[in-house]
Amino acid sequence: MTAELIVERGKRVLQLEAAALAEVERTLGDDFVRAVQLLAACRGRVIIAGVGKSGLVGRKMAATFTSTGTPAMFLHPVESVHGDLGIVGADDVAILISKSGESQELLALIDALSRLGVHMIAMTADGTSRLSRHADVTLDLGVREEACPHDLAPTTSTTVTMALGDALAVAVMEEKGFRAEDFARFHPGGSLGRRLLTRVSDVMVTLELPVLDRSATMREAIVLLAERRGIAVMVEHGRVSGVVTAGDLTRLLERHADVLSVSVAAVMTTTPRMAHDHELGSAVVHRMETHGIMAMPVLNDQEHLVGIVHLHDLMRAGAA
Repeated sequence: MTAELIVERGKRVLQLEAAALAEVERTLGDDFVRAVQLLAACRGRVIIAGVGKSGLVGRKMAATFTSTGTPAMFLHPVESVHGDLGIVGADDVAILISKSGESQELLALIDALSRLGVHMIAMTADGTSRLSRHADVTLDLGVREEACPHDLAPTTSTTVTMALGDALAVAVMEEKGFRAEDFARFHPGGSLGRRLLTRVSDVMVTLELPVLDRSATMREAIVLLAERRGIAVMVEHGRVSGVVTAGDLTRLLERHADVLSVSVAAVMTTTPRMAHDHELGSAVVHRMETHGIMAMPVLNDQEHLVGIVHLHDLMRAGAA
């Protein structure tokens, strides 16, 4: 087999799956709306069931729903009729996955869910199947051909199912007003959790702030720039009126031979960029990197200076 033929076979699979996704996107409509509304209004858990490859996709869907604020769990259809059905309640909503809609294991579960009064959403490629007829809402996978050359191995159908599951989870998340901060509470570990949870108040320096008054000269500022990591802040009546940085000092030295007696007020930036203590560190990192800033004054809700935040400290804290 030539390298060109191998690449062509790979492209064929990707093209078939991409075309199937495009078709589902084109036909997405009222049934999707009903499914999202049903899931968003769910007072219990989302129960997801499927057999074989559909079951594997269902496990991933359950994890995605749970991490985006909708409690969900996977229920194996076979185990469900041997005791695991006890986890299901009338306030739950079930998502049942079967390409054919005729999986015997799944059909046995349908009867049990119907008796419990559980609302059901079918994900199937056959809108006339028994699964579809028993469901409250049917989401058509629209898959008529698998990418497998024998049209046997679940390939296109599982790709479409997973993508449609993601679409459901994200739409429900937005319908429920799930925020980045909420997401962070479910992902406290790792870099993602740190980025979403770290606030400026967690990282900022609050002791021995580099503060100057209106009468200060660059002699005093230079001492603070050296001792306080390249920033000094002029404060009047608790509010920041200007900022001078090591960069300002460098530019001043290029213009004046004797800088020590120069007034800070003549050098400082009077409209500096500042952060607030309640802001997410990631947002402040973005501003600092965009504008080439290494340190910022931090204000509270009363616009009073409460700290200094340094880019390197935010980066070390994982806020980037």
